[in-house]
Amino acid sequence: MEEKSIIAFQNCTKRFGNKTVLNNISFSLSDGGKFISILGKSGSGKTTLIRLLAGLEKLNSGTLFIHNKMASENGKIIIPPHERDIGFVFQDLALFPHFTVFENIAFGLKVKKVTDYKEIVVAILRQFNIEELTASYPNQLSGGQQQLVALARSLVLQPKILLMDEPLANLDVKLKTQIRSLLKQIISERNITLLYITHDHSEAMEMSDKILFLNEGSIEFLGTPQEMRQSDNPNVQNFIEL
Repeated sequence: MEEKSIIAFQNCTKRFGNKTVLNNISFSLSDGGKFISILGKSGSGKTTLIRLLAGLEKLNSGTLFIHNKMASENGKIIIPPHERDIGFVFQDLALFPHFTVFENIAFGLKVKKVTDYKEIVVAILRQFNIEELTASYPNQLSGGQQQLVALARSLVLQPKILLMDEPLANLDVKLKTQIRSLLKQIISERNITLLYITHDHSEAMEMSDKILFLNEGSIEFLGTPQEMRQSDNPNVQNFIEL
């Protein structure tokens, strides 16, 4: 493990039944404030990787470190999900349908018994320019508005790591561009490490500081977009030429 790593996977394997989804992977990330895209075909292990990081799945073998602390090892969750300082924006967003926008964003702060939660929620509503949605329910929002609420709900807890599982896949190009720009600004300002799953290699090339490419449960590339373009790995080249 590198010194002062934010995330470090060491010889990590995850199986579901007889199927090996991640096969003895090792990598580490040591810089905060970075946009890390995770690329790969369906079934390559992308979602499983971030679920392991969030503590929503257990490793079969290997060790996972978060901020140099052992978080999971050989089938044991050592640091539970709520203590990992990680935000997670799921593909289906997972907003609470019976909560207003304000209540959705405030939920985690109230669980943590933050006394000035109202002021904090108002501030992030203002930052995301969604103040007029305060009393609305998720089924009254557009897809883009729901994305912003889900993002605000994760970021209001000020996580050091943010995980996003293709949350922008169904948005139009203009809205997707706006939200990605907001994301880049926030992770830089707050020094957040963002792991962002996408199928779109063009999006990854444009937005990322680094790209992690998974193929059939193995890491075949980790580096900058420029390094990816120059990679002589045939699986990498085949993927970005699709």
